Amino acid sequence: MKVFAINSSPRSEGQSKTVLMLSHLVRGMRSAGAEVEIVDLRRKKINYCIGCYTCWTKTPGKCIHKDDMTDELFDKWVSSDLAVYAMPLYHYTVNAAMKTFIERTLPVAEPFLIEKGGKSTHPLRFEKPPDAVILSVCGFPEMVHFNELSLWAKRLFGDRLKAEIYRPGVELLPNAGVKRKEILQATERAGSELVSTGSVSDDTMRSVTQDIVDVDLFRELGNIMWQTCIDEGVTPKEFSEKKLIPRPDSLETFLAIMSIVFNPEAAKDADAVLQFDFSGELEGSCQMKVSGGKLTTCVGIQDEATLVITSPFDTWMDIMSGKADPQQMFMEKKCQADGDYQLLIRLNDWFAR
Repeated sequence: MKVFAINSSPRSEGQSKTVLMLSHLVRGMRSAGAEVEIVDLRRKKINYCIGCYTCWTKTPGKCIHKDDMTDELFDKWVSSDLAVYAMPLYHYTVNAAMKTFIERTLPVAEPFLIEKGGKSTHPLRFEKPPDAVILSVCGFPEMVHFNELSLWAKRLFGDRLKAEIYRPGVELLPNAGVKRKEILQATERAGSELVSTGSVSDDTMRSVTQDIVDVDLFRELGNIMWQTCIDEGVTPKEFSEKKLIPRPDSLETFLAIMSIVFNPEAAKDADAVLQFDFSGELEGSCQMKVSGGKLTTCVGIQDEATLVITSPFDTWMDIMSGKADPQQMFMEKKCQADGDYQLLIRLNDWFAR
């Protein structure tokens, strides 16, 4: 199988979640024996279709524009068995770069009118354009936001549409711990299935689209992430480059972030209960139970603690975000620990920044 993967994300690798998902899909395709070429549209010059119909009359099958679409991309696209259209969701549908690419595939059709399925359409100039896979990501946590894109894809590609792979809540994905691994492995599996069977199984799709956290909590985490960007005066890209974390503003969001960055492999032999007693503007206690590579959390006190950390809430959030040195905070007695002090050292392994 010859696959042409079209990436329309304007972001570079490392920041682009579209690229993150696409790279794993392609890895699975290649593992199943497909020949895959990836093109980044942000690196190409593709002019807008101007509706002149020169490609239908004067130069049948060839666009009037002299750019990368005419000179390179159209021929690669039309000669492929499968095209993957990978894009971020913009305003609930296709982003401008991908729409421009798709509009420039007009030379694949002839101008004449025929009837198909009770509707008028154009006959195709080539025997068979490539089958299609839609891959899209969005920041919102619910799948419903892809409805308009899905409707458009089904209308455009019809029976040539072999799969729709959608990943909501994607901004949490890079730091989603176990869920990240499961989602990316499933995306890779989806690529392999597409090559070997021509479709993606329901089980694989459920793994790709699984929730990372509860939707209500997702909104809270998203809001504190944006508030952190505003407070620090940074863009999301700079937020990532500086390795900042959303600054928790409640016990619930503190526990949620700790759950997301928990490393079960590092804690697989652990059996401990961590308790945090916070003071200051936000007072309260919470616990995290680490046992056999699993983490459970609660607001309040349920079990006898192995280690109790006492700290002003703001001070501990400074430690979490890298603004304060934990060793210095303990030496200055701004934070205190009671219990198994060795666990303090292991926290760095159990919970990634």
